[in-house]
Amino acid sequence: MAAATVNEHLPTPLDATSEQPPLFDGTTRLYTNYACPFAQRVWITRNYKGLHDKIKLVPIDLQNRPAWYKEKVYHENRVPALEHNGKIIGESLDLIKYVDSNFEGPSLLPDLRFRSLIPLINKTIHKSFKGDTVKEAGPDFDHLENALHKFDDGPFFLGHEFSLVDIGCIPFIERFQILFSALWNYDITSGRPKLARWIEILFSLNIDLKEV
Repeated sequence: MAAATVNEHLPTPLDATSEQPPLFDGTTRLYTNYACPFAQRVWITRNYKGLHDKIKLVPIDLQNRPAWYKEKVYHENRVPALEHNGKIIGESLDLIKYVDSNFEGPSLLPDLRFRSLIPLINKTIHKSFKGDTVKEAGPDFDHLENALHKFDDGPFFLGHEFSLVDIGCIPFIERFQILFSALWNYDITSGRPKLARWIEILFSLNIDLKEV
């Protein structure tokens, strides 16, 4: 398993003053935001599959978004969205499966056998600022640790196979690790060796996990 390593020039985000790129001119475009964890799922999928030249990044300034984005590109007015083959596709979990199935590059196992982990992460997001955060969120991190023990032949959720399950989770876990350490001085990997190793391995893949 090896991720593509490319020194990519990142375009400047488009805002309310920016002109709209051509639509449906044959170019595949990923409308994204560098700091959005949902969009980051698709960015990671694109990069891991080596699609830097196949899928053009079109970053959107979410604080000052252009009116044409909602009116002419994606009516939901969210990121990510993919322009491909004359249509616009949204929703990050649908998109990572779509990119894996419709483009070349290493397979990422489109069957999300651990899809139940995704609602768990969303649940943790809502907990993060309510009540005794560490106490309430701790069992969720334990659940992730236990899920990583499901297959012992590798560090990923599906064992030795890096998959869409890992990509679906890592943008949020990365942020939780920073948030819990900064706000509550709590290390989410303490006593969870599999989770610690999983985070370490994913950062070593060099597929733009870090926020820009």
